[in-house]
Amino acid sequence: MRRALVSLCVVVAVVTTGCGGDGGDSGDGRTRQDPRPYPRALTWRQELHVADAQQRLTKQCMSRQGFTYREDRGLTLRESRPVRYVQDDVDWARTYGYGGRIEAKSLRVHERNPNGTYRRNLSPSRRVAFDTALDGGDRARMLTAPLPGGGETRKRVGGCTEQAERALYGDPAEWYRTGKIATGLNALYGKELMKDRHLTAAVRAWSRCMKRAGRPYEDPQAAREAVRVDTSRLGAARADEAFAAERETAVADATCARETSLRTVATARETYYLDRLRDRFGKDIDTYRHLGQRAYDRAVRIVPERG
Repeated sequence: MRRALVSLCVVVAVVTTGCGGDGGDSGDGRTRQDPRPYPRALTWRQELHVADAQQRLTKQCMSRQGFTYREDRGLTLRESRPVRYVQDDVDWARTYGYGGRIEAKSLRVHERNPNGTYRRNLSPSRRVAFDTALDGGDRARMLTAPLPGGGETRKRVGGCTEQAERALYGDPAEWYRTGKIATGLNALYGKELMKDRHLTAAVRAWSRCMKRAGRPYEDPQAAREAVRVDTSRLGAARADEAFAAERETAVADATCARETSLRTVATARETYYLDRLRDRFGKDIDTYRHLGQRAYDRAVRIVPERG
């Protein structure tokens, strides 16, 4: 259970999915109102919409530079739904399981990336020009951002990529810096969350529910790993059988998550630990979320939501 609970820090995603700020916890399980709630963060659908708008802006910019650039919209909106540690959407699980076939589809889309093919077919000089137009090439500037757990991270930005980010977020450097801080805070409370008695009790309740359903797994991650092993063992010849088993396990997982309120507990506990960091990182989280909302407000005017 210890290994899997660490995953909650990054897949419950209170910092980035807007669960925080609607209330917290006093530490003994009682709910309290935060007098300084965080701005609501983007949902995964909104984040996807922003990403699609960034691709559209990049495409338009590359066209002005004389290059072809294809947008990646290979997955439908429903297929793009992230599968987090706590998956309690029973209808989605009944259709997609844990998303195994979606992952395979996404991999095929990326392997056939038309932009990579287009770039490879350019002459050497045009290839350099393409890279420079897309992300600044060798002339790209370096952005740096501190990580809450120590150290820093960097990325190069320039060209049409930077122009698209600037059109959406305003300042790419500020978006990058605050984003790395906001999404990296789990490094500071992960061990405590892992041992949190409210959370471990909820996971044990989920496990008992799964056992009654004939699937004796310790935690959601163990269930998914077992599905992956079975899928690999059955191979391509028995892919339909493997997918049917994946869906059955995923439906039981989601049903038990709902029956035990696992998502509610996990979100509340991560919110509690996040709230304790407000004095140190509240301004960065607020800025990150405000920039994200600004980008979404602009994105809806640039590109329609995926079907």
